[in-house]
Amino acid sequence: MTGAATSWPLVFAGRRFAVLGLGQNGLPAATALATMGADVTAWDDDAAKRDAAASAGIVLVPPSESATLDALVLSPGIPHRLPAPHPEAAAASARGVPILSDVELLYRAARAAGSRARFAGITGTNGKSTTTALLAHIIGAAGIPVAAGGNLGPAALALPLLPDHGIYVLEMSSYMLERIATMRFDAAAMLNITQDHLDRHGNMAGYEAAKAAIFARQTGADVAVIGIDDEPSRALASRIAASPARLIRISGAAHADVCAEGRVLRDHQGVIADLARAHALPGSHNAQNAAAAAAIALFLGVKRATIALALASFPGLPHRQALIATVDGVAFIDDSKATNADAAARAFDCHDRIVWIAGGIGKEGGIESLAPWFPRIDHALLIGRDALAFAKTLEAHGVSYDIAETLDRAVPAAFGHARARGVKTVLLSPAAASFDQFANYGARGDRFAELARALGNFAEAR
Repeated sequence: MTGAATSWPLVFAGRRFAVLGLGQNGLPAATALATMGADVTAWDDDAAKRDAAASAGIVLVPPSESATLDALVLSPGIPHRLPAPHPEAAAASARGVPILSDVELLYRAARAAGSRARFAGITGTNGKSTTTALLAHIIGAAGIPVAAGGNLGPAALALPLLPDHGIYVLEMSSYMLERIATMRFDAAAMLNITQDHLDRHGNMAGYEAAKAAIFARQTGADVAVIGIDDEPSRALASRIAASPARLIRISGAAHADVCAEGRVLRDHQGVIADLARAHALPGSHNAQNAAAAAAIALFLGVKRATIALALASFPGLPHRQALIATVDGVAFIDDSKATNADAAARAFDCHDRIVWIAGGIGKEGGIESLAPWFPRIDHALLIGRDALAFAKTLEAHGVSYDIAETLDRAVPAAFGHARARGVKTVLLSPAAASFDQFANYGARGDRFAELARALGNFAEAR
């Protein structure tokens, strides 16, 4: 957060909320709602999380045992419809209790407090964290009060009250978007749509509908920014063109309202920035992220020169094509955030020849869609639950691989192969979720970094 901000007044005095799920979203939401004057109860199926909430002064009561509720605030990871609703969520729905995300309540709190701060929302299957952080970086560089959070973190209700000229920049997952009711984004961006979270939304149509909710209730004073580098997004742009909001099409490679021509970012007015200076934004996918951030920043009144300087100074985010170490001429790249094949493809685009570390809990379709990039893989080291399934796909395409099972085995094996074959890059871009072996993708990336740096220490000691 940068710029002037104040503490929240008692905007929810007399309101009753239940919070279900006391993790990184739920506990801050419960605490913030209480600070805003609400009568708050909370619950989690995990006893340890209940104990942490009790220590913070939160009253622990299952939502179904509360006589009256204005809303149930449900943590994003807890389903209220598919694949099966949590019993407490089902009970709330049966009673007619609204089920909301904490982002919805942030919006209501800001308006109830009298703030006219604007809201910018970023969604998409891939790239939304980078674009959210990048947009906040640009706005901060312009000297405008800004607070960023949501799916990226911190939790929405942990953000401060911004003044009228402030801007909230929120990363919005499909899980959050299916639980907004009155929220209106002054600027909303859909970066891309590829297959993901089908268990939660039933099918691609359900997933696309959840994502498209970011444009709900927009008016002629608002802007809708949509990537056109994939067919579902292009189709969505055609539909949104009929809505009141101003539509801006963006691309990392093709001609669009804001797009990259090579490494030059431009719009209809001319050059915005030289992306060759934006070292934390490699590849066409990051060019699209930059186009989205620039389009929204221009709409919000940020000067072009400020945008160019901010793009160049953006430090990037952890676990997204981050250079961790270079050992004996071999670069170790942490792209642990690539939890699906489409995200891994974006990393492949930035490297000609790699030793690839992949695996974990694969998404529907596995890695078959990566076949056009397989010639770039000199060798693969496979880990995690779906290593055998990934191996079957690689074998069918004649790609050399070994099943390492764990990251601790994969990293030194990858280093040895890279040195023996003269390959300059070891890429961790798993194309899979991490929960079989790690708490999250961040923990997976951190362990990769520890192992890579340990190889450097070993090389120095030889």
